[in-house]
Amino acid sequence: MQYTSDSYPKKNLRAWPNNRNIAIEMGASKTSLFTAEQNDLANMAKALAHPARIAILQYLVRKNACVCGDLVEELGLAQATTSQHLKELKSAGLIQGTIEGVSVCYCIDPHTWNKYREIFGTFFTEATLDGSRCC
Repeated sequence: MQYTSDSYPKKNLRAWPNNRNIAIEMGASKTSLFTAEQNDLANMAKALAHPARIAILQYLVRKNACVCGDLVEELGLAQATTSQHLKELKSAGLIQGTIEGVSVCYCIDPHTWNKYREIFGTFFTEATLDGSRCC
């Protein structure tokens, strides 16, 4: 059956051919299949998975102090975009922020930073690969 904009099933997933639940077939997250350590590492990697976030972290590390309002100019991104990246980094616990007047100041959270460094360090040094068994 061909679907048009008029016949496309909006809310009733059972209206799809063969009564399949599309949400399940589209690869709903199956994080329960993995260990807590694997899920933590994946969440950490996700927090770092954008060059703007890496740039923010590098800037904060270089400053080694709370930074208030310099990030938009430093990155060259829109305020809303910068704020979204800061929100993701704060949600991951990598940065902490304090409100001073009308601005928010950010700095690296040293506890989480060291946790990330330890976990990624362990991940990459667990095995020494020489490539001799690779195709």
